[in-house]
Amino acid sequence: MKTINQHSFKGQKALIRVDFNVPISSKMQVTDDTRMRAALPTINKVLNDGGSVILMSHRGRPKNGPEDQLSLKHLVDHLEKLLGRQLHFITDCVGKDVKEKASSLSEGEVLLLENLRFYKEEEAGDSAFAKQLSELADVYINDAFGTAHRAHASTAVIAQFFVEKFFGHIMINEIQNIEKVLTNAQRPLTAIIGGAKVSSKITIILELMKKVDYLIIGGGMAYTFAKAMGGEVGNSLVEDDKLSLALEIVNSAKAKGVSLCLPTDSVNANAFSNNAKIVTSSIDCIQEGFMGLDIGKEASTNFSEVIKNSATILWNGPMGVFEMNHFSNGTKAIADAIVEATSKGAFSLIGGGDSVAAINKYKLADRVSYVSTGGGAMLEYLEGKTLPGIAAIME
Repeated sequence: MKTINQHSFKGQKALIRVDFNVPISSKMQVTDDTRMRAALPTINKVLNDGGSVILMSHRGRPKNGPEDQLSLKHLVDHLEKLLGRQLHFITDCVGKDVKEKASSLSEGEVLLLENLRFYKEEEAGDSAFAKQLSELADVYINDAFGTAHRAHASTAVIAQFFVEKFFGHIMINEIQNIEKVLTNAQRPLTAIIGGAKVSSKITIILELMKKVDYLIIGGGMAYTFAKAMGGEVGNSLVEDDKLSLALEIVNSAKAKGVSLCLPTDSVNANAFSNNAKIVTSSIDCIQEGFMGLDIGKEASTNFSEVIKNSATILWNGPMGVFEMNHFSNGTKAIADAIVEATSKGAFSLIGGGDSVAAINKYKLADRVSYVSTGGGAMLEYLEGKTLPGIAAIME
């Protein structure tokens, strides 16, 4: 693994692919700078060595060329405060003017390019576009794990044009921490998988069943399991075309000796609203007109006991509609149990947008072992897929 720690960037220009796809307010203020702060160690390594830095990133999903709201110019002031120095911003990412600006950078200077996705060639993985980007610098660093599963011009195609190419600190940390679950897990190993649909998590469920001791299922997908096993689930979210698949997972877990933990009770509402009428029932006895929106107290207690007795924990997906306070208790109970297990020496990895949002909502991110910056990328890595952004550096 070629890392930046093995190299001195003295006198070199480093082109760093970062993930600055961060939210901004209507007043164009950065509202969550987690990804920006995470990139600072890599940027500062180059600058402290005596090199200069060219930063490139996407932001959002522009439909047809430049959109002011998605311009990276709105990040400049905030990034300058984080870096403690002024930086240069240019309103393009390729072309003559960009090349001239990059070549004029002095030691310790930082240049931020405009949103890569203002060019369709970025997502298309266009080789000529990648080559233009590569001509801006001497070395390439990929520190955007969140896009490592995309074969885009700036994340995978570009690497072929560099002799010296490296992983940044984020990429290194992500790979090492995921590998602690995949190949170096202390036992018992527990995976907690939530979210709305079985179909979106089936690949990771099947892959994890080869590795885990306990598999906890929560969230909307739990009602597909409940119905598949003969339960009455009212108006709960169910994938009727996945009922046989749910039974296959149940039988596969038995065959593999994996303890499959499904919710026993459910918090139900007569509308998808925080102000709806709420009743609690067994998960297989939800009355018509009601839908399950969270796991119940019994399930929360059962799941928490498993988690507290685990040595390695992976969490991807909430237990309910945690954005609504009346249906957040299950997710909060899981988060608290993970924190308690971590405090006793367990390794805990949190990944996936909703899980990260939950752990941040409860202000517990600094009390777990590692919070992944890449939801889709982490899932694909756990599924055993080759990520283009990683493969490109390894080649």
